[in-house]
Amino acid sequence: GPGTLRVTARGGEVRGEAWGPGAEWLLERLPLMLGAEDDPSAFVPRHRLLAVTAHRRPGLRLTRTGLVLESLIPSILEQKVTTLEAYQAWRLLVRKFGEPAPGPAPGRMCVMPAARTWALIPSWEWHLAGVDDKRASTILRAVRVAARLEEAAGMEPAAARERLELVPGVGPWTSAETVQRSHGAPDAVTVGDLHLPGIVGFALGGDRYADDAEMLRLLEPYAGQRHRAARLVLLSGRVPGRRAPRMAPRGIERL
Repeated sequence: GPGTLRVTARGGEVRGEAWGPGAEWLLERLPLMLGAEDDPSAFVPRHRLLAVTAHRRPGLRLTRTGLVLESLIPSILEQKVTTLEAYQAWRLLVRKFGEPAPGPAPGRMCVMPAARTWALIPSWEWHLAGVDDKRASTILRAVRVAARLEEAAGMEPAAARERLELVPGVGPWTSAETVQRSHGAPDAVTVGDLHLPGIVGFALGGDRYADDAEMLRLLEPYAGQRHRAARLVLLSGRVPGRRAPRMAPRGIERL
């Protein structure tokens, strides 16, 4: 059931408080959500940049929510649009169709809608939220098999990705983004991204125009830890300077 989790950290200790029908589950899962089962020692830096970044970020952990649909739907919303558009669509849909978060949560905080609620959202509401038919249809196909997708939480990341990609409209980019969040998968590197290959290529090989193949070649020494390596690249701050305007929001809702 729905729940609200509040986490505070002080003096090296973490305190969790939860409310609602899902409170017990949230508190049981809290260590996983904070990366307690992540093993950063498995990462062996092969580049000075990553060695320095890992040393400066000793607390970095890959967290694991165990919530597949809650990780998948935002990933679908992020397909081929700006981050701003995706976040705005998520906020509008959750606030309109989700239920108020239980406990002493901020007034406008809402719980993600249940699968059945997603399935009943009218087509015009997707449009008003700036979500095109392709992404809306993918989400609707996913929520119709929500129970089967949630089973993927207990699978290894590779098997979970195979399960997710059985849904038309969910490809390698979306499945990787999902298991990074739901499973804390250290090797689930994102391919098909507009920016990541150039960022990794520039940081590790001086090539701002690197494609997916070149990115994967550069990350090959980190097999088993490629997502962690990419995360460290992003945290290093070594990114190529922008040489083109940002992609403008399409404003589907205004059409």
